[in-house]
Order: sequence, then structure tokens, then C-alpha cells
Amino acid sequence: MTTQNLLVELFVEELPPKALKRLGEAFSTTLAESLKAQGLAGAEAAVTAYASPRRLAAHVTGVAGQAADKPVSQKLMPVSVGLDGAGNATPALLKKLAGLGLDAAAVAQLKRQGEGKAETLFFDSMVTGATLADGLQKAVEDALAKLPIPKVMTYQLADGWSSVNFVRPAHGLVALHGADVVPVSVLGLASGRATQGHRFEAACHPVVLRDADGYAAQMAEEGAVIAGFEERRDEIARQLAAAAERIGGGVQPIDDPALLDEVTALVERPNVLACQFEEEYLQVPQECLILTMKANQKYFPLLDAAGRLTNRFLIVSNIKPADPSAVIGGNERVVRPRLADAKFFFDQDRKKPLAARVEALDRVVYHNKLGSQGARVRRLMKLAGAIARELGAEEALAVRAAELAKADLLTDMVGEFPELQGIMGRYYALHDGEDPRVADAVEAHYKPKFAGDTLAEGNVALAVALAERLETLTGMFGIGAVPTGDKDPFALRRAALGVLRMLMERYLPLDLMQLLELAQASFDKEEVAASTAVDVFLFMQERLRVYLRERGAMQDEVESVVVQAPTRIDRVPARLAAVAGFRALPEAAALAAANKRIRNILKKADAVGETVDLALLQAGAEADLHQALVAVTPEVEAALANLDYTAALTRLAGLRAAVDRFFDEVMVMADEPLIRANRLALLAGLARVMNSVADISELSV
Repeated sequence: MTTQNLLVELFVEELPPKALKRLGEAFSTTLAESLKAQGLAGAEAAVTAYASPRRLAAHVTGVAGQAADKPVSQKLMPVSVGLDGAGNATPALLKKLAGLGLDAAAVAQLKRQGEGKAETLFFDSMVTGATLADGLQKAVEDALAKLPIPKVMTYQLADGWSSVNFVRPAHGLVALHGADVVPVSVLGLASGRATQGHRFEAACHPVVLRDADGYAAQMAEEGAVIAGFEERRDEIARQLAAAAERIGGGVQPIDDPALLDEVTALVERPNVLACQFEEEYLQVPQECLILTMKANQKYFPLLDAAGRLTNRFLIVSNIKPADPSAVIGGNERVVRPRLADAKFFFDQDRKKPLAARVEALDRVVYHNKLGSQGARVRRLMKLAGAIARELGAEEALAVRAAELAKADLLTDMVGEFPELQGIMGRYYALHDGEDPRVADAVEAHYKPKFAGDTLAEGNVALAVALAERLETLTGMFGIGAVPTGDKDPFALRRAALGVLRMLMERYLPLDLMQLLELAQASFDKEEVAASTAVDVFLFMQERLRVYLRERGAMQDEVESVVVQAPTRIDRVPARLAAVAGFRALPEAAALAAANKRIRNILKKADAVGETVDLALLQAGAEADLHQALVAVTPEVEAALANLDYTAALTRLAGLRAAVDRFFDEVMVMADEPLIRANRLALLAGLARVMNSVADISELSV
């Protein structure tokens, strides 16, 4: 069966830029999958996605004009229902056949499958493969129906009566199989071969496409459009680097993949131009200027070799005029008021110290069940001070940083740019003459803000950062505002991960359960549930499991450590490393299996004592195991005291022979009660030593 390549393009009004890349990928992928499912394209068919501000398109290789016929076996009814005693068709079978467009002669073609009462009649036939016109109609409808559209709009069609729903009004549909138009229709549009190029710079209007394979080249040549999202993105990145090199001085455009994606979704023919603003604006913190240029204007600020903002920036224009001076001048005029606003906010905010804003936080609602931001700040002060004491940091600095941590929420700059909270607090604290460690903590207490973000530096900042997340977790859990499914409106999973990362990656010698109890104690008893600290700890255990697995640890190793509910999170990596080393020992499999057996035996026992009566130990395997356990226990305890978990687990390898012999020769559940109880106590002691680092029964070795 001959095949040709297929092109489908939907021409629309400007698509939402932040969703464009995802829309283009979804459109092409769903279209290709539908064609493959209908047998019109093979599993090896390659699909290329195109997405620009005004079009979604897909190119699929090796598409057939008609799918191959395929055999179908249709189940009819049990033989006992369809045939009478003489083997003739019953009225029920004849009615079923008639419904399929068949007459009584088809009875002879029926097949039987099964035996006895389960014997069933089947009708085998060949189903004609779908034509490309029918199959593509379904594929395009599927692709549009499954688009991850942020928000649907309703608009009228040209007839003035009909209306359709789509992300933006659609104005053209192209469907080419090789050089031939495939007749399909969606959104009130009939397919053809004509599309539109660049709004201002296309060589011809419309662009009449010759065939499916020449789409990208023809759109670039005649339509002045780079249709591919990735190609356009790469071209913008290349032009940005070239423009920075022409400026010289080692300047580089800011590295922001999200901004690059968004700008790629705004232009069809990118043209990077260099602009500048007055140097006086550089007196404003560069974070403010960078944010306003990126967020409001989609400009690329230029940084020097030291990472400092310069007064030069790059724009990505959608046109290429012979004289770009008007475009450059217009963008420079546009950005100037934005920078002036930032300077005004900065100057105004510095007229009032952060400390003078703290009192006003009592008038800002934090949560209707947890009071104001002022009340929250007082909890943070209490908690941060307690954590600082545990860390040996200066308690007064931590308390002061917690007091000022939320004050910048009331500044004009943060009111305009919420993303700058903490950052502006640091600038204002330094301006007010606060200790630099306090100022740094005001900014760093928000870290980590996202997965992979850096952590706070220094014990003062870490104390405030921990306090902020612990207060959030206990407060929200205390009032029942817990994450459900994929919903986590208060970002409690992120807060829990932040606490775990700080404890683990900064090796903080803090007990997590004690921290949660301190956090719960910072609330009034009537504000949060009595079980809050325990509830949060259990929640954080699950986050710890996820975090460790994401870091590459094996699931059973993670479980062996986390199932013991460790509260010293700083020691978890060492425990994991020890478990990984232990499982490589030749004795690991036997000891893990024995530990499982011990756990099951002890679980079934009614009561287990803690002391072994030496007089009740019988000679042989039982006495030898006790002697081996007595010998190895001090070595394990010494290793644990030195936090040498690897050594502790390695010492256990010496127990294997005694453990194996014990289970081969000794009946634990003896008939005599005292003997049975003594043996259970011996196994309990063995379990305590074997599981002193991790529950090795969880290992799959």
C-alpha cells in the first residue's frame, strides 16, 4: 500500500503564549496517535509539531490513503440459543443476522467456539479499512477535543447564526496528503491548501502550499514565518547571543528559559534589537528592574560578567524594518515609565523603616482561623528563637529577623511585584541599619521557593526559614486544611520538602518531632488540633520517602530506614548509605530473611519479655546465638555512638551462622511456657540489634 506524508494546519488568531508550546505538542501527538490507531499510519510514523502565535500544525510521515481491511470475529450468541435440536437457526439467530444485514444463508458460515454450554456462535468477516478522509476527520476532531486549552471562548461563524467553542477564533484549515487536499471540516472550516503568512512581511497573501513536505520551507520563504517552535526558539537564542557579542564588554542576556519560551510564542519572525535606558535607574535594586522588564515588557536584560545589571537590554521584535530606529526608540520610551515607577516605589518605601510597618501586620488577615499576619509573626519569633538556641545561633538575631520577615509585604514595591517579597525586605533592612545577618535571613527565609532551589545560608537564616515552614504546616494541618489528591492550595508539600532538605542537606542536629511540638506549642490550644504534630510528622514521612526515591535511593532501602520513623533527618543519608553497603554483603540475604521470620514470630506472640534468663537457655544452637548476640551488641552500640552506621550493620554479618543454626535446630514456640517466653525474649533482643540502623526485613535481597 502506497503512502505519502500528511500535513494538517489550523490557522487561528493569536494563541495564549504561555500555553502555545504545550498546545502544539498535544495537537500533533494526538493527531498522529489517532491515525495510527485507525491503521492509516504505521507505528514507525514520525510526527513533527509546528506552533506559532497564529497556527498549530502537524506533519506525519507514511500516511496511507486508506487503511488495510482487517478481519473481525463477532460474537453472536450461545449455540443452545441460536440453533435448535436439528441444527437449524432459531428465530433469535435469524433476527440477529438480519440486524447485521445477513440472511439465513449466512448460518452455514458461522463458527463455533467453546464446549458444552459455553459453546458460542461467531461470525467472521472483513471490515473495510477507513479512508483517509474519514480517518483524518476523526483524528482532527480528536486532536482539537484533547487540546489542553487554558480557557475556551465562544464565537460566531461567518453565517451569523452558528457558533463554536475554541481557544481562539479559527480562520483556516489545511489538510494535504502529499500534494492532494484531503476533504475534512472542523470549527466551520473546510480544508484547502491556502494559509496566511506573516501579518505584515509575507511575500504573498495567501500562501498557497504546494505539498505537505515543503511546508516549513515555503512558510519561511513566502510567508516570512518560522513555523517550528523549537527552530524559532533556537533562532532567538542565537540572535540574543550575537547581539550581546556585538555590544561587547562580556555582557550576556539573562538566562530565563520560561521567558525565552514565552517570547518564542509571541513572534513568528524574530528580530533581536539592542536598546538602553538611563544609568540613573541602576540605583534601584536590579531585581526590581529585571522583573519589570521581564514580566511587563518581555525584554531580556543584559548582565555584565559579574552578574550585575547593565543599562542595556534586548528586545525581540516581530518585524524586520530596514531602519529599526523607530522600533528601538519606541521600546525605550515604553520601558522608561516602568523603571521610573520602580524607582519611585523604592524611594518611597525607604522613607519608612521596616520595623515601623510591623504593627500594621495585625490588620492583615493571614487566615480566618489562624488570625492576622501580626499573630503569625509573633509565632515565628517564638519558634525561630527556640530553633536558634538549639543550633547555637544568636537567638536575638533570629527573633529580630522573624519580626521583620513579613514587613515588606506592606511596601509599595512588593505590592506591585509580589515576587520580590523577601528580596526587598533585605534591601530595606540593610538601609535601616539592621545587622546583615538579620537582613540576609529576611530574604532567605523564603528559600527554597521551588524544587532544586538553593537553601538558606547560616544558622540565623535557617532558624527563621524552618520556623516559617513549620508554622505553616502545623497551622494548616491544625485546622484541617491538608492536601488532597493533586490539590495543595497552601503548598504544604513544598513546605515539608523544604524542612526536610534543610535538616538533611545542612546536617542540622535537630529532632523533627521536637520541632513540630515546638511549632504546635506556638499556637493557642484552641487554634489547632491536639494531634497536629503527629499528623504533620506522618505527612512528612511520606514526603521523605518520595524525596529519597527521587534522589536515586532504592525503594526497599528507603522503606527500611523510613519505616522506623527517624526523627533525626540529618542522619538519614548515612543510614541509607549503610543499608546500601549492607545489602552487598553475602550474609545480607539470609539475615534479611531471618529478620522477616523473627518479625512474624514476634507479631503473633501475645507478650514478649525483654530479659533472657540464662538458666533457661539450652545448650547448643540456642546458647550459641545468645553468646554471639552478647558479643556483637557492644560493637554495634559503639558504632552507633560514633554514628558509624556502616560499621554497625557490618558487625551483624557475624551473626549469620548462629542465626541460621538457631532456626534449623530450635523450636521457638516450645510447649513449655517459660522456655517459649525465653526464646521469644532472645529473638526480641536479636531484632533490636539487627534493626538498630534500619529494618533490614524490608530489603528485597
